[in-house]
Amino acid sequence: MSKPITATNDFVVKFANVNGSGSASANGLFAKVILRMGVPVGARNIFPSNIQGLPTWYEVRVNEAGWLGRRGGVDLMVAMNPQTWDGDVKEIEPGGYLLHDSSKPLPASKFRDDITVIGAPLTELIAAEFADPRQRQLFKNICYVGVLAQLLGFETEVVQQLLQQEFKGKDKLIQPNFKAFELGRAYAEANLAPIGLKVRRADKVGDRIFVEGNEAAALGAVYGGATFCAWYPITPSTSLAEGFQKHCNALRKDADGKNRFAIVQAEDEIASIGMVMGAGWAGSRAFTCTSGPGISLMNEFVGFSYYAEIPAVIFDVQRGGPSTGMPTRTQQSDLLLAAYASHGDTKHPMLFPANPTEAFEMGAQSFDLADFFQTTVFVMLELDIGMQEWLTAPFKWDEKRRLNRGKVLTYEHLEQNVPFGRYRDVDGDAVPYRTYPGTHPTKGSYFTRGSSHDKDARYSEKGADYVEGMERLLRKWETMKAHVPAPIRRDAKGRTLNGVIYIGSTEPAMDEALHALEAQGIHLDALRIRAFPFSNEVFDFIRTHDQVFVVEQNRDGQLRSLLVNEGDIDPAVLVSVRHYDGTPITARFIIKDIGDKLKAQAALSPEKAS
Repeated sequence: MSKPITATNDFVVKFANVNGSGSASANGLFAKVILRMGVPVGARNIFPSNIQGLPTWYEVRVNEAGWLGRRGGVDLMVAMNPQTWDGDVKEIEPGGYLLHDSSKPLPASKFRDDITVIGAPLTELIAAEFADPRQRQLFKNICYVGVLAQLLGFETEVVQQLLQQEFKGKDKLIQPNFKAFELGRAYAEANLAPIGLKVRRADKVGDRIFVEGNEAAALGAVYGGATFCAWYPITPSTSLAEGFQKHCNALRKDADGKNRFAIVQAEDEIASIGMVMGAGWAGSRAFTCTSGPGISLMNEFVGFSYYAEIPAVIFDVQRGGPSTGMPTRTQQSDLLLAAYASHGDTKHPMLFPANPTEAFEMGAQSFDLADFFQTTVFVMLELDIGMQEWLTAPFKWDEKRRLNRGKVLTYEHLEQNVPFGRYRDVDGDAVPYRTYPGTHPTKGSYFTRGSSHDKDARYSEKGADYVEGMERLLRKWETMKAHVPAPIRRDAKGRTLNGVIYIGSTEPAMDEALHALEAQGIHLDALRIRAFPFSNEVFDFIRTHDQVFVVEQNRDGQLRSLLVNEGDIDPAVLVSVRHYDGTPITARFIIKDIGDKLKAQAALSPEKAS
């Protein structure tokens, strides 16, 4: 028997449930109680792509130090699914704990001798008090939260407060839920021995909020001035469109209740992006939200946006591919698809938020960038950000914020006979001026086309006109580098010629990994890239290090390929660290992979290790 794990405000609890059993609200309640007690949590919902019946897991990392990425390993498993029992039990760390429903006895072979088994007759407790079959199923979940509350030291009044908030307006549900909670808590108090895991009140949450990335991005779209959304349902982006509608209903109505927005659920992804292009061309701030399969279908319209220079925003909530792939698993596998979407030579800006706060900020900024540069901007969310609740910094909402609509000629400009050629580089930054339809009855009109054209938007098959236009688009790309979010650099405490580059949701695991590696004497300068096109700072970082680890969540090293392609970088300098099983990357994975690579290098060439 291993020594039982003892830890206060630093452990991992995992719930193993059946999808559709009503466990989500109970598990979410568990996480929120800990937050209300001032202790940070990182929560991950791992769920199947069907509606009901398959396994689902909810993992809560309790960590007073504030590490919010997945750690790897489980200290306390709440095993409520017979289908996954063996794998769930196997996942528990030696010395960990297993909580299960002991209403029906299980053979000793189903347990391990190096963990502490905690049995509570949840089914029996609930059946004795509730007759309705659906209530029995739902309240069993709240009952195990009660058991955990007693074992871990929850403050009961916090649970009461949360239940009152959760069921506000449905007061009849508050008492039976609390009753089910108390059944579990009282049983644990009378019958179960204390365990080594505890939650102790702290003050480490501060003013941070607990919110999903899709919800944050949707609010960012409202803040960024979006008035039109066309979309087609697809996991994991659907909740973004739904969130936009919710926020528009609250914030985008006139005093008389008239909508100042339009949302269309189109017949497919192609229709969605077509509508967005039309709205953007007409002067609306417009977007769609989708995932990899949708981007594949939208390619031709994205190329049209690039060449005809029409603003649009696409929120790509990335999931496991290719094809249907793993719809409810996370990856960073759409980078090349989005960067060079469409046939021919194209390049599209991408923003890489690392948390819901940045999803909000970049969600708003993307519309300024799309308008100013007259192109499609991709906001590259990931399922791990989009469909998970994160503890994140509060959003900053400035009522005085002005939208940057870019270079748009008005009626007054045209009346003053300001020269207008739709694709002329007037200011030397390669960004042309445009007009909205109907601006002037006789001036400022042009023909929008996806076919080759000259700088006055006239159809042309002359090679010189085509080359001039394509070269200007490249110069515009260079101008863009100074306007997209800059990378964030963090230098190691010790001098090193090794670096690491990463994006998006890798950040919390990377922060923890860097801290642990430094404690082992492994120093890495770090750079989190926040946008494509890559700024010169990115390539300067690479060129000042002997080797740079590129940590990403896809099989083929797509970020590494972009760096090589865009910066003329020697591929040997960039060392891939790739995690792509569909689960969020962990600090343990990064530490082991980088550590193993450095050890292997040291064995071959001791002077290369640092």
